[in-house]
Parts: sequence; structure tokens; C-alpha cells
Amino acid sequence: MSVNDDFLFPPLPRPTTRQLVKHAAFLLLTFCTATIAGVLYPFGLIYTLPDSDPQSWPELAQFFTTLPWRYLLLVGDAVQRLLTDPAYLTYGLSFSLSLIFILLSHEMGHYIACRIYRVDSTLPFFIPTPPMIGPAGTFGAFIKILSPMPSRKAVFDIGVAGPIAGFIALIPIAVIGIATMEAATQQQLASPGGIIFSDPLFMRLVGSAIGVDPTVSIGNAFYYAAWVGLLVTALNLIPSGQLDGGHAIYAVLGKKVHRLTGRIAFVIMAGLAIAGWFYFNSPSGFLIAILLGVMMRISHPQPYDESPLDKKRSAVALLVLVIFILCFTPFPLQIN
Repeated sequence: MSVNDDFLFPPLPRPTTRQLVKHAAFLLLTFCTATIAGVLYPFGLIYTLPDSDPQSWPELAQFFTTLPWRYLLLVGDAVQRLLTDPAYLTYGLSFSLSLIFILLSHEMGHYIACRIYRVDSTLPFFIPTPPMIGPAGTFGAFIKILSPMPSRKAVFDIGVAGPIAGFIALIPIAVIGIATMEAATQQQLASPGGIIFSDPLFMRLVGSAIGVDPTVSIGNAFYYAAWVGLLVTALNLIPSGQLDGGHAIYAVLGKKVHRLTGRIAFVIMAGLAIAGWFYFNSPSGFLIAILLGVMMRISHPQPYDESPLDKKRSAVALLVLVIFILCFTPFPLQIN
């Protein structure tokens, strides 16, 4: 950087002890909630469904008034098994540690790129959620950018560093997960009322390479952690707003195309959400459509230097597109 760059973008301070403690606390809490979620339905060994089918208004009222208590009993049972049964603890830790490793790799990719470009940002914030309410025990992680972007090159590098790092991190976890899957029985495949995890193209390619068909196999902790990682990567690479894909499309093609792709992505996702509801009884697409609707209304910050990207980064953009294709599935969850 030049002397003028040093004035505009001075060296960044190191995180304070208080900041480190705060971020570590969120990480630790997410580790706990993800470990519990790992042994609960739909990822884990404790398979449970509502034990009643209310047919009248009084029964429906009773169902909802007792739901919090039954939820606490379920979580308490999961915690008790984690503390007393090594098999449950091993399974829960395999899920939570794998998932946190993927998410942390993703966010540290962003964070390290920010440090390289002297863009001030927070450390990764992990978002813990109650198990089953946030199915994986977390809504992921994020960093918050605190200073302007110096150039489109910085926007691109910071934007794509996260999904590339996260994708690389999940590869060995996906391989382990698929290699250790067990074949499902005909009874398990025909059992109604369960959630079906649609396999992204990457999972199918890994399965084909090692001779395992994930579509007729039983998932395990490593498989589910990699599956969530692929979903997070795909969502982040949608070219909208300030998602990672939005940063990339802005840096490569500019402001007007960025605005257009955000609107196109919303329309496509809304259509997929409706199709998923009618054909697969799955409401998950609506959550993604709502996210894109919000992102569509968030303008992208303009960097100081609007110079176009070089050919090397244009090639990296194609690589990121390939990663998106490998990770994306139009209907992630289906209800059998």
C-alpha cells in the first residue's frame, strides 16, 4: 500500500480481551446447543414426534400448552444421555465439532481477508439457537464489516474467501460421512412422516466416487454436518444483497447487474418455495425467499476504487460458480 493508503486504511488494532471473551462465549454456547441438537431429531439418535394428534380446539389448546414442558423434557433427556452414554456423546461431538469447524473456517476466511485489506471487522459471531427450534442448534455465524471497502478487488476477495474456505473444510467431513453411511432397509425407505435430506450434487459425486449411494443410505453425524455446511455455502453464494454471492457479483459485474440478480434470485426462490410446498410438503423454501426479499432491499456499499477485476479473479469467480452448483439443491428438505 502507498503512504496515502496508510492514511486512509491504517493498520488494524488487535481484538481486545473483552472482545475475545465475548466471542468465545458465543462460540462455547453454540458448541453446547449444536452438540445437543446433534443427538436429536432430525440429525441424531433420539427420534421423536409429537405424541398426540389433536382433533378438537380443546385438544389443540392442550397440545400447545404442554408443548414447552415436553420440549424441556426432551432436551433434558438428550443432555442426560450425553452425560452418561459415551455413544451419544461421541455422536453429538462428531456433529457439533464438524459443523463448527466448517462455519469457523468460512468466517475466518472472511476475517483474514479483511485483515489483509485493512478492512475493520468483528471476530466471527456464532448464533446459538435452542435445539430443534434451530434444527442444528445454530443459525450459523457472521462477521460484521466496520469500515468501508477500499476497492472492488477487496470486495471480491473478502466475499469469496469465506465460501471457498468453508467448502474446502467440509470436503473431508463429507467424505467421512458418506464413506461410513449404512444402507437403509426397505422398511426405512418406505416409512412415512420423516424428513428427507436432498443430496446436493457434491454429495452425489462423492458417493459415486467411493461407491456409496447417499439417497438409499442412513445419515450420520459427519454426513449431516457436511450437509448443513453445503446448505450454508449455497445460501451465502446466492447473488443477492450483501450475501457472499452478492459481493462477488457486484465486484465482477457492477452495481446494476447486482441489483438485477438480486431480484431474479428472489423470484426464482419464491417459485421454488411454492413448488416445494405443493410437491414435497416442505415450507423451508419460504424462509430462504424471505431472506432474499430482505437482502434485495439492502443496497451494497460502494468501494473507493471501482476499477474492474483482473482476469485471475474472473477465473476465481467461475470457480465460485462451480462451488455454488455443487452445493445448491432446489428443495433441500422434503417431508415423506
